[in-house]
Amino acid sequence: MCIRKRITGSYLGVLLIILAALLQDARALPVSVDGILVHHDLSVELTPATHEVAAKDRIELEVDEQVKSVSFTLARTLLVESIAVGASSAALGQETSIQPVSFTTVQSPDSSAQRIVVMLPEEHGRNVTLVWVYHGPINDPPREPRHLRFVTPSETAGHVGPEGVYLSGESQWYPDLADSFSTYRVTAVMPADWTVVGSGRKVAETATAGMVSSMWVVGEGSEAFTLVANKFVAKSREWSASTGQRIELQTYFLPDNAALADEYLDATAEYLDAYIRILGEYPFEKFAVVENFFASGLGMPSFTLLGSGSIRRRYVQPYALGHEIVHSWIGNSVFNRDGHGNWVEGLTTYLANYYWHELVQDDRQALEQRRMMLQGFNLYVKPEDDYPVSRFLRKHDEKDNAIGYQKSAFVFHLLRQEIGDEAFWRSLKTFVSRHRNRPADWESIERVFSQESGTNLRWFFEQWVEQSGAPVVSIGGAGARKVSEGGDRDAWQLTLRIQQGEKPYRMALPIHIVMEDTTEVRSVKLDPSRVNIVELILPNKPLWVELDPGMMTFRRIARHQLPPVLNSYVTDPRKTVIRAYSDAASPLEQIVSRIEDHEPPDSQRTKVTPLEGMALPRDGSVLILADAQQGSAVQSLVQESCGDRAALRDTGFRIDGQRYEGPTMAVLFSCHRANVPGSVITVMYGVTSDSVAKVARLLFYYGWHSYVIFQDGAVQKREIWPGQEDTMEVRIDDMS
Repeated sequence: MCIRKRITGSYLGVLLIILAALLQDARALPVSVDGILVHHDLSVELTPATHEVAAKDRIELEVDEQVKSVSFTLARTLLVESIAVGASSAALGQETSIQPVSFTTVQSPDSSAQRIVVMLPEEHGRNVTLVWVYHGPINDPPREPRHLRFVTPSETAGHVGPEGVYLSGESQWYPDLADSFSTYRVTAVMPADWTVVGSGRKVAETATAGMVSSMWVVGEGSEAFTLVANKFVAKSREWSASTGQRIELQTYFLPDNAALADEYLDATAEYLDAYIRILGEYPFEKFAVVENFFASGLGMPSFTLLGSGSIRRRYVQPYALGHEIVHSWIGNSVFNRDGHGNWVEGLTTYLANYYWHELVQDDRQALEQRRMMLQGFNLYVKPEDDYPVSRFLRKHDEKDNAIGYQKSAFVFHLLRQEIGDEAFWRSLKTFVSRHRNRPADWESIERVFSQESGTNLRWFFEQWVEQSGAPVVSIGGAGARKVSEGGDRDAWQLTLRIQQGEKPYRMALPIHIVMEDTTEVRSVKLDPSRVNIVELILPNKPLWVELDPGMMTFRRIARHQLPPVLNSYVTDPRKTVIRAYSDAASPLEQIVSRIEDHEPPDSQRTKVTPLEGMALPRDGSVLILADAQQGSAVQSLVQESCGDRAALRDTGFRIDGQRYEGPTMAVLFSCHRANVPGSVITVMYGVTSDSVAKVARLLFYYGWHSYVIFQDGAVQKREIWPGQEDTMEVRIDDMS
């Protein structure tokens, strides 16, 4: 009776969700108050030497016949020469009549774009063609990001210059309407030694009089058209997926990195073949890996744009190239609904950064990714600064990254556990297919996954997406007694007292149980109560229980329970840097300068002090930058915290019992500070200056491991030292 009632209620909820989906899908495509931008036929000449853009854009619109004006946006540095209403001949594709119209330019000091209000003729049909002629410079040289992490892309609104061309939708380099999803035909003209790469496919290319002209077509509605250019060496490969779909794979690299083309083409084929099976048909006819002239990792429709340094460092890992390839479906085919929470980065992170390791059966790396998701949230998101996943729009700092990428990715992992693998993967493929070339939001995801799983998931999205925070869970008690199962076989009943924080959650919690002869992981269901009493029948006498050692559940974890890493130092409100080197020209000095340059203006400034006569501060985390001359002095400072895990010598060091010797060796390691809970002591140590020269600039990229061994600047080994595990000994009750 109870089961029947629960199923009936569930399906009633699903029916209501389906009805809501039908209504929502009817209005899924956004409509600007001015009209719909249908197509761009854009011709642009780019002059890198002068940063100049000269363009003619023939725009096709659909507008209500009562609309008198339409408001566009355009980069404020561009000057509109003329706008006219035109009609075209289908046979010749040429203008047969043209009528100038008036327009007004509205500048805003707070915006990089100007607003162009175009007055339409008093009498016009629903279909209107506007012909724009405009020119001007786009010259916003990329700036180094305001973060310690080097992987953050450089900041620019767009740039045309001798070092390269970068024009994205955010550059506002062509007239646009809010919420537009249009098709494109773009003809780009540049000096003959330059190569253009654009969204969509290249359908023509001609060279004449020292110039080269290429035409690019996007035949399905897209949010934006991105155009980049440089003096590339191009390579392509015709490739067929295991499903039979044919895709052209391409690389556009600068000459210094051109020899890496085949490595990137091979990796691209491997990722595409895997994700086509998961997400359905690849949405484009090509995928290109394009080298950028500034630091970036950007996924565009039909290509990815990676900085030269990333290309050179063989950026083919799942979190890198794999991530950008998944964006082909998630973000560049299914769009994020403008003005709503950004679900795109979380789902892409889950599928690429995390799930790839499951797919190739690398359980160790899968666990490592779950750990980093949890550790990132717990280190960078203070409870008072937390906000719901549904409010994440874009990444500005590590806190946004921890919520919008890491927690959001974990939400999909929890959803998969809730509805099961078969329903999850079927729902995902349905979602991608249903919303191709359309915007979607968290509500769209909830509707599809509820329909496909036959489950009302309202509680799940309300708890994990629409509310801030994370569960705080602990084992409050564990007791066991022997019970009889009948016959000669005895069993043990384990009773657990699971405690939650002030805001309890509905969740599944894995418990690792150590018994006399075996171990098991059992998943227990918690209701949203402060205390849950759980009873489990076991085949052997239980000795210890441990809470979620596989990190399958998203939760708050105290800093002292997390593994010690460099990012524990970075996120400590009290920080000290100790200069344990004598040469002012040491590469280690770059680290000090970088820390001082990136110090937030409203933070407590990091204290920087020399080693001489230095005792460790009473509280906070410490970063020691050391060379071989100071190795013994530094060793005395870290001994109490690190014990026998680390030992420094003037010719090398010992980590976890293994010795590393020679002038090319360096190490970064972190230990929990003795008697200072939640803080760490971190050491960057090089046997010689040369051994740390290549590491210093990238130090904060290595923030997620307890130690990293370098040889001549290259990583040789990286590992995690465990934090304080949440374990409890099982009390055996009197059996008399």
